[in-house]
Amino acid sequence: MLADILLYVGSVIITIWGIAHIIPAKAVVKGFGEISDDNRKLITMEWVAEGLALCFIGILVLLVTALGGSLDKASALVYRISAGMLLIMAMWTSLTGARTSVIPIKICPFVKTLVAILFIVGSLI
Repeated sequence: MLADILLYVGSVIITIWGIAHIIPAKAVVKGFGEISDDNRKLITMEWVAEGLALCFIGILVLLVTALGGSLDKASALVYRISAGMLLIMAMWTSLTGARTSVIPIKICPFVKTLVAILFIVGSLI
């Protein structure tokens, strides 16, 4: 029961964080000022792609938990692989975007790491 709660909470947090990446994409790109059309498209693509990846991870864990149960061995593998991906993404963000002055990007590695911890703990208890 506690495992399911941790997994559902992590799923909701990372899905909302993913949506929070997608919604402001146009404003974020606009914040770069005058850039070429190609650069505008690439930044938009990357910003939205990360948001979609985060949503995918959250929805995957949510569905695996709801349909397969948190005690299933395959479910545990999904949780751990998802946590691993979130930790890789957190590390990458720490090395790149988190070095900017943008506060939401500075906290992004912490959100991803928190959810990874929830997934790992949820897979172990």
